[in-house]
Amino acid sequence: MPAYIIVDVTITNPALYDDYKKLTPASLLPFEGKFIVRGGESETLEGGWQPGRIVILEFPSVQKAKAWWSSEGYAPAKTIRQAASITKMIVVEGFNPQ
Repeated sequence: MPAYIIVDVTITNPALYDDYKKLTPASLLPFEGKFIVRGGESETLEGGWQPGRIVILEFPSVQKAKAWWSSEGYAPAKTIRQAASITKMIVVEGFNPQ
């Protein structure tokens, strides 16, 4: 079942975060991950949520999503992201109507 990593990022160091954005795409490939949303405009429709940069990644499974997040290939980018932003990140299973 597909899984999604949903991220709400508040960027604190834009120049450093640009380095993160350059490193991340290649780290997704071994885990069959792909961007669904990557910082597009957002609008709050209900509630008090005031998101920063929204990113949604899709993976074939929760296991692959978590393997990417903890991988050696993503580690350098993750270190940069953690230094350049405040991040809220979750992984959630997709919906299977069967």
